[in-house]
Amino acid sequence: MILGYDTHEWRRLVPLGILAACVVSLTTAYTAQYGFDLEPCILCLYQRVPFFVNGGLAVLLLFAGIRGNWRTWLVVVCAVVFFANSALAFYHVGVEQHWWHSVTGCGGGLPTEMSIQSMKADLLKPRVKPCDEVDFQFLGISIATYNVVYSGALGLATLVGLRLMKRSEEDKRRG
Repeated sequence: MILGYDTHEWRRLVPLGILAACVVSLTTAYTAQYGFDLEPCILCLYQRVPFFVNGGLAVLLLFAGIRGNWRTWLVVVCAVVFFANSALAFYHVGVEQHWWHSVTGCGGGLPTEMSIQSMKADLLKPRVKPCDEVDFQFLGISIATYNVVYSGALGLATLVGLRLMKRSEEDKRRG
């Protein structure tokens, strides 16, 4: 028993925590997009993918009856995906701060052809949101910056949860 929870509970609490973090993150992103008309750039959209991946893995861990080393490896994968998302968010912050240019092609470029027809076609195309354009800041910090910290913290919390799962399993085997 660790922190008042036995082995079986830790095996469910860790994936449940991962799933809850993913649901909260995606709900917040879609509420900002559709409820407050904050248009995401392509890097913002890419940063949602790890939450879908980890949410799916958490559902597998909760309901597919995965045990033993497979459970351990899937939790490790969740931690790695959170850390990768933190790195992607850091890259996005660098684009926002103009430390480097984005390789995703987000944002506008100069037209290669100048004619009335090409300008009309460009005007009729939906505007692609530049990745270096920050629409919303809270306390002077962009959402991408918060995601660096949030995803990194989720990665660390997932590893701590994994350690608690393993330690409680060892305790159960011993006694």
